[in-house]
Amino acid sequence: MRTRLSLWLLPMLCTPVLAAPGYSVWGDFKYPPGFTHFEYVNPNAPKGGELRMVSGSRISTFDKYNPFSLKGSAASFLGQMLFESLLVTPMDEKGVGYGLLAEDVQVAADGLSVTFRLRPEARFNNGDPVRAQDVKYSFDTLLSKHALPAYATTFSQVDGADVLDERTIRFRFKRKDPQLPLTVGTSLPVFSPKWGEENGKPKSFDKIVTDIPVGTGAYKIGPVRFGKDITYVRDPNYWGRHLPARQGVNNFDRVTVKIYRDNTAQLEALKAGEFDLMQFFSAGDWTRRLNGPRVSRGEIIKSPFNHRRPDGYYSYVFNLRLPKFQDRRVRMAIELAMDYEWMNRQLFRNSYTRVKGIFGNTDCEANGLPADDEKALLELHRAALPADVFGPMAVPPRTDAADSLRANLRKALVLLKEAGWEMKDGAMRNAKGEALSVEILDSPESRGATTTASWKRALEKIGIEMRNRTVDFALLEERFDTFKFEMTGISFPGSHFPGVEYLDRFGSKAADSQGSGNYVGVKSAAIDDLIGRMTTAAKLPDFLAACRALDRVVAHGHYMVPAWTSRATRIAYNDWKLERPKAVPDYPPEGVPYMSWPMTVWWARNPARTAP
Repeated sequence: MRTRLSLWLLPMLCTPVLAAPGYSVWGDFKYPPGFTHFEYVNPNAPKGGELRMVSGSRISTFDKYNPFSLKGSAASFLGQMLFESLLVTPMDEKGVGYGLLAEDVQVAADGLSVTFRLRPEARFNNGDPVRAQDVKYSFDTLLSKHALPAYATTFSQVDGADVLDERTIRFRFKRKDPQLPLTVGTSLPVFSPKWGEENGKPKSFDKIVTDIPVGTGAYKIGPVRFGKDITYVRDPNYWGRHLPARQGVNNFDRVTVKIYRDNTAQLEALKAGEFDLMQFFSAGDWTRRLNGPRVSRGEIIKSPFNHRRPDGYYSYVFNLRLPKFQDRRVRMAIELAMDYEWMNRQLFRNSYTRVKGIFGNTDCEANGLPADDEKALLELHRAALPADVFGPMAVPPRTDAADSLRANLRKALVLLKEAGWEMKDGAMRNAKGEALSVEILDSPESRGATTTASWKRALEKIGIEMRNRTVDFALLEERFDTFKFEMTGISFPGSHFPGVEYLDRFGSKAADSQGSGNYVGVKSAAIDDLIGRMTTAAKLPDFLAACRALDRVVAHGHYMVPAWTSRATRIAYNDWKLERPKAVPDYPPEGVPYMSWPMTVWWARNPARTAP
């Protein structure tokens, strides 16, 4: 028996509760039934004009139009521009999805399945209606060996999909989990089986490379110059343009994403007026190098946008697959040699905040001593956890006071000795006489050697050699996928609503799956259990206890050297060409997808032409 809630959906209840047309994990909605548009958009924004931008991610070209397959590099933003999901996540709520391809949702009374009813007007960009069998095809394909393994992890608790009729599909769950309906609804891109067909015959998914996608999104692929740029062209016949969730968005006729060979060329191109929008990750570029006539006369605006977005956790990741990093004391010693306060002051103009854990700036962040409910979960794994997990939350070592770095290095020497390392012949060596060294893998445009220079000097004082190895982005991706690195700096997006994606980042199974996000290679029964409890919690207090306990276990594991984050997103844009709503949404997309906010919500000041 299922309870039909027709998008007035509160999880695990058997009677409808009037809230809003959507699904909310904890039952709270901002928008009532019949809402006309999201508050953070301008519903009267004019259509037309062009947005010229860069990706905001690492510099790279692309060689495919398939953002879901395992091999190759897809064009930036292709997935979000051309494909849609059953539900859409607003930028001003947490844990909520409103109907997009789906017009109706049903959750089983036992919480073990969710059923979506598709909108009759939903269409692919080739004009075909979106059917339940297309949704099932997308789901099954993304779980195949040819798709990115992150999808298998994301949907690991989904037992299967059943087509009930042409417009109705049901997803069965392996366990009761109030997050799963939202995960399926917002994380499953839907595409047509006709994508990649040749003479009516389908291709293997890994062979769909430069075939033009058949999706439901508001844009299609326009002019392309491989190695230089790609343009997405707004579809005037986009099926969902009249939906409340699509009012005031997708305003540009054309969105062109340009490619440059390195960060310097990219920055100079912005100052020369070659494009109009760029997100900044380098404090040096933002504070010292973003200048020139266009900045002086106010054409290019430097605007840091404050919001309630999670910190994320840019950190230097140890590869625990290597024996030398498997002892926690070695990792702690290397961490003690980082002089973050000097780096932030001298290199970053004090523009960053130190990362502490994996849930900074969210309700999941652990602080102080563990509360009773957190401690109860940690006690289940006391024998496998370090004792300090049960004390105050881990904080990175500081170097504010005089001689503090020297004191930290003395602590590092003690830890190394306890772990079996001794200074011999000017190097820190183990019982076999092997010298301890650290190689940081990065790409050339990151300026990693400059950033880590002080860290390198400090490590030399305790007999540890640090090397920087730079490789081009294609090789970097390959080494990440195959875990062929010692340490590397990775920017992980944060989340107000962490879920099964953390199985990909820290789950034991993902540690052995090439292409997964478990770069650390950690295998911990405690972490697996806490992620499981976090993703199956039926009540908010249980959810918070699990994620805070997880925050403590990861932080005290010292699997990563915490680096830095920013509580503001730095964007420079052409104020003469672009306009935006006055209000910044509280929860714009996290990580690089933050650029979805200007891409979808901003508009051109004087559109060259107006489209329907």
